[in-house]
Amino acid sequence: MPRVGLMNKEQAAPEIQEMFQKMEENGLRVLNVFMVMAHCPQVGYYFLRLGNSILLKGTVPPALRELAILRVGHINQAKYEWTHHVSIALRVGVREEQIDALPAWKNSRKFNEQERAVLQYTDEVTQNIRVKDGTFAAVRSFLNEEGIVELTTTIGYYGMVCRILEALQVELESPNK
Repeated sequence: MPRVGLMNKEQAAPEIQEMFQKMEENGLRVLNVFMVMAHCPQVGYYFLRLGNSILLKGTVPPALRELAILRVGHINQAKYEWTHHVSIALRVGVREEQIDALPAWKNSRKFNEQERAVLQYTDEVTQNIRVKDGTFAAVRSFLNEEGIVELTTTIGYYGMVCRILEALQVELESPNK
């Protein structure tokens, strides 16, 4: 049972109503996490904007981005996040065997050098906040400064998303909704 209610479009502040309307017009489902964030429109509005920027306007290759997001979801044991991003990951080229190997990625041969660098970076940012020089150098070997900032922001953002989902016990949407 979620700890806060799901706010529908009619209950939401005008700026959130507008965002929900645009989602619906584009054939997108208004997810439960967005309906929870609608309780706090001054934060919820920018929460959605930042998430959309990461997913739709980034420079980090989408498969690397999704590996990082899935890894954050796994580390934080956020079923909601994991479930939503598995389908996105598959759509952008992450292979099913890679998704299956993510919990023990260090012992897997399913990942190339760049993917391993992103996963190591994700683990260190998520678990330790600080990143070892060697880990940073590995990511810097293929991402420019914009990409590094974007990857770090992605990891931090989805860490926050996991905390919101888990602390507020946001439930997955029903399949027929």
